[in-house]
Amino acid sequence: MHEAASIDQRSGAEAAFGVYVHWPFCAAKCPYCDFNSHVRHKPVDQAVFVEAYEREIAYMASLTGPRTVSSIFFGGGTPSLMEPATADRILTSIGRHWSMDKNAEITLEANPTSVEAEKFKGFHAAGVNRLSLGLQSLDDRELKFLGRQHTADEAKAALAIAREAFPRISFDMIYSRPGQSPETWEKELTAAIDMAADHMSLYQLTIEEGTPFFNLYRAGKIPMPDQDTAADLYALTLELTRSHGLLAYEISNHAVPGGESRHNLIYWRYQDYAGIGPGAHGRLTLPTGRTATATARHPESWWQQVMVKGHGLEEMSTLTTEEAADEFLLMGLRLDEGIDPRRYAQIGGRELTQARIELLREDGFLETTPTGRLRATHKGFMVLDAVVADIAA
Repeated sequence: MHEAASIDQRSGAEAAFGVYVHWPFCAAKCPYCDFNSHVRHKPVDQAVFVEAYEREIAYMASLTGPRTVSSIFFGGGTPSLMEPATADRILTSIGRHWSMDKNAEITLEANPTSVEAEKFKGFHAAGVNRLSLGLQSLDDRELKFLGRQHTADEAKAALAIAREAFPRISFDMIYSRPGQSPETWEKELTAAIDMAADHMSLYQLTIEEGTPFFNLYRAGKIPMPDQDTAADLYALTLELTRSHGLLAYEISNHAVPGGESRHNLIYWRYQDYAGIGPGAHGRLTLPTGRTATATARHPESWWQQVMVKGHGLEEMSTLTTEEAADEFLLMGLRLDEGIDPRRYAQIGGRELTQARIELLREDGFLETTPTGRLRATHKGFMVLDAVVADIAA
């Protein structure tokens, strides 16, 4: 493990500020996905929807007051189904209502189909400077199992086009799939690393309730790897990426030094971000305290609310100090850099219980860095929810 001293450690309202823009539409729903995504069989009227985005941006800016945006993330759904002109209007609106850092990171998630890849240069012209591609696998059979709409060859072609259009590129892969062995994953991951730019997100397949995969798993039709195999796959992932200079700065995210996702660091460092669009969540520091926001999930319902009220917020709740401190722990301990216990005390109004930390340290789940930061070990990462629950109890 390494200590990311080069990463900005500022915290609180004066720190980095992000804007998350949720585009909820997909060409098809993947069977493992529990995100707020929706398939529409007729083309989405983007000119109608983008006006609602502009209105909600204006409303959120009225809540936050003047802030400097250091990152914007278009997530989904499938934001690459937008027209570049739609992204341009949204970015223009964000720049109109908040100040923009001249080095702001602006990321767009994309699926590597040939139709979407052709638009990459248009998105870059609109201001997007980082692309996140949902490759998921380099095996056509596995892509079909995962419900993806592209082939491995299309993924490679899209990545090549993306390299010509964007200075920074990341892509996702899903592993710990049914029947996957360390040998097959090593071969696939090595091929993926050979294509990587400065960042990779590598996620173990999880079975989420409410998805088609959940029903198949419950019926015994998806034999997931056992705990020991999953641990072996995770250890192999860390070893391979590290040997190629892609350091695990977060449980599932690997980057060359300086290539970390600045936007996701805002989440994990528990800084402020505004959530825009259907089903978008946000965390804002307001005069009333740390505030959780969430908008209406259904796209057309969200649009209607925004056009009537100026926003689609359905939740805006001030967190208790205990709730905020628990969130800070859960997010911050995902990072290799860990957390500053002094900030936990500042957020939660009490210090961490040293006796609990010492027990977890003795059992090999936690460690303290030379600068006093508390972080999970690789063993702790495997059971992080339990570690956090133990610390916070």
